[in-house]
Amino acid sequence: MASLSQLVALVLAAGSSRRFGSDKRLARLSDGRTLLAASFENAHNVFFDVRVVLRLEDEPSHLGLPTDGKVVRSTRSGEGMAHSLAAGVSAVLDSNALAIAVLLGDMPRIDSATLRALARLSTADNIVVPSQNGKRGHPVIFGRNFWPELLVLQGDTGARDLLLRHPHHVIEVAVPDAGIHLDIDHPDRLEQ
Repeated sequence: MASLSQLVALVLAAGSSRRFGSDKRLARLSDGRTLLAASFENAHNVFFDVRVVLRLEDEPSHLGLPTDGKVVRSTRSGEGMAHSLAAGVSAVLDSNALAIAVLLGDMPRIDSATLRALARLSTADNIVVPSQNGKRGHPVIFGRNFWPELLVLQGDTGARDLLLRHPHHVIEVAVPDAGIHLDIDHPDRLEQ
């Protein structure tokens, strides 16, 4: 099992927010934080090494991120989430990490207890995913042995197919956390 110091959290935040209608990363939650800042802080409360994947033109401080945060630039973010994920994986290849936790920048309500439960079960040879009421959610933690496959993903489907190709390596963790399904794709979901 990997310790928290052997995990890297990647917060994917290089999307175009088309369904939201504006840059949702800048949308304010009821506590005043930006959506992206809240998602980043959630990850940072648990993981020691958190990296945010952004577009080339993004200025982290304008998105509510700390100025000393680790940023990965996705040169092909306009081609879909898979390319942002590949950019993030490329940035950690030279680390000693055994696994990466892939979080989405529009999911600010995932409980710290959920993140810790997933991290405790992660190894280099498995994929750990949460589920609530039988439905899988986010984040997903990919062991290092699966990183080469993440690097060659294409389009906007993310890594869903990877879980289907390796069912015997997937550990599904039942959690009581509705936050694993709450992605903010429309302004009316901000209050949830």
